[in-house]
Amino acid sequence: MTALRDELGPHGIWSAELRSEDAALRGEIPEAAAELEELGFGAVWLGGSSGVEHAVPLIEATSTLTVATGILSIWQYAATDTAARFLELDRAHPGRFLLGIGASHARLAAQYKRPYSSMATYLDALKAAGVPAGRIVLAALGPKMLELSRDSAGGAHPYLVTVEHTAKARELLGPGPLLAPDLKIVLETDPATARSAARDYLSRYLSLPNYTNSFLRLGFTEDDFAGGGSDRLVDAVYAWGDDERIRNRVADFRAAGADHVALQVVVPGATGSLPREQWRRLAAALA
Repeated sequence: MTALRDELGPHGIWSAELRSEDAALRGEIPEAAAELEELGFGAVWLGGSSGVEHAVPLIEATSTLTVATGILSIWQYAATDTAARFLELDRAHPGRFLLGIGASHARLAAQYKRPYSSMATYLDALKAAGVPAGRIVLAALGPKMLELSRDSAGGAHPYLVTVEHTAKARELLGPGPLLAPDLKIVLETDPATARSAARDYLSRYLSLPNYTNSFLRLGFTEDDFAGGGSDRLVDAVYAWGDDERIRNRVADFRAAGADHVALQVVVPGATGSLPREQWRRLAAALA
């Protein structure tokens, strides 16, 4: 996966806002994508349960940026439809789209069952339709899904993970497959303000067993999930502080084995707008 690593570069941006259906944002999204490319980010990960179609305006507005779904839910999009859309987009813009897929969560998908087997079946259908395995990454947290990422896809895009998880994932994946974890960023130096913003966002995930079970495997306890997350948990899954501290946290993930880090900027009190000023600050901090 050397070519894919080179294509994505060390850093990308993860953003649910860049797939927004809000009319006020839709017109700004292509311009924002072009700016992210100019700022040096190698990829954009479309957060939420994004479909292939959400990538089109960003790809059309840029020339080298890779656009990935982070992730497309296998329960929301049929494999045959996903494959058809992938192949159509790849014909129009070869090598510009990376398909990130995931099994989502029982509380978010009414048809949720046997996530591992369902994912394997979905991958088989994609490949039978002609989607290259090397252009697929899985939202893998546990060992079995990471093994599937290694054996049947191009790698893994783990969400809400720690440096320790990244090291374990790299060991399990081996040197070949892509490892592109998510890391949340709060550009705030005051500890109380930064952690408060982090908890406001993190709390929504602490009701989802896929994430809490992953944390438990890493040595956290139920006590770490109370009140939106303990300081220990917040500090493990977020980078916050001044430029040097942000750079060091991102470097920690890279040193643990991440080929590419998908950076999600969390803004205190944000209401769905694009955090373009924060993206500029982050690019400067990482330069």
